[in-house]
Amino acid sequence: MTQDEDIAELAKRFEALGARDPEGWASSQIREGLPQLGRYLFLRQAWAMILPEGNPSWIRAWISSAEREPEAPYAGGGLALKRLKAIGATDEELTDLVRAFQAELLFGFCYLLNDPGIHEPEARDVAWRLFELGPNDEILRPIDSLHESVLETDPTGREMRPRP
Repeated sequence: MTQDEDIAELAKRFEALGARDPEGWASSQIREGLPQLGRYLFLRQAWAMILPEGNPSWIRAWISSAEREPEAPYAGGGLALKRLKAIGATDEELTDLVRAFQAELLFGFCYLLNDPGIHEPEARDVAWRLFELGPNDEILRPIDSLHESVLETDPTGREMRPRP
């Protein structure tokens, strides 16, 4: 198979997975040797843990849970949501706020995977990374600089910019 055929084949996989620029992801993997499929899939799974837009049911669930168990872990979030709703915050505003914090945490976590930033002399020999693994769990290659792709994989396509 030629390089262009490899790119076209891989682009089909990216397209089936919902990537907005399947040819760009595939070309980068084939031409530059970067593990873009693993990178994209990791970020897609991570974004699935961030609140989606358009479904405010999470707000009612958090408030209800906090009302049932006001001393439980995370109940402070539900109680704060209840107070914010009482003073007029909309579901969209609350979702936008929480999504922004979640996306920023994802960016920070992805950056941490590449640069642990440990400065204590007793721990300078400790580090971590994300690796692509083969079928028998053999390490194939590192997936570096994930933070650089966090915004471009935002499912809304707006890279966390405000709603129009």
